[in-house]
Amino acid sequence: MKDPRDVIKRPVLTERTTDQMADKKYTFEVDRRSNKSEIKRAVEEIFDVKVVKINTVSVKSKPKRYGRYSGHTSEWKKAIVTLTPESKELDFYGSGE
Repeated sequence: MKDPRDVIKRPVLTERTTDQMADKKYTFEVDRRSNKSEIKRAVEEIFDVKVVKINTVSVKSKPKRYGRYSGHTSEWKKAIVTLTPESKELDFYGSGE
């Protein structure tokens, strides 16, 4: 069994994902090889909440240039996790008690 901290890499904090937090939807960057059941188990174990639904998206790389040098960004996987209405809210900004 994988360690939960190896499955969940970091939260994705953008303007759009911050607005979704009001609906108890949280976005995480996850390991590319992990599946939905592993992600669900990891979120429930790390944050002590109940998960209703998980949507996963594989984000493809994009071409980038810096002067004459060209390359591309990394491919990664994100998971949008929906919690039950009874679950506590997750605090990524450190403004909790």
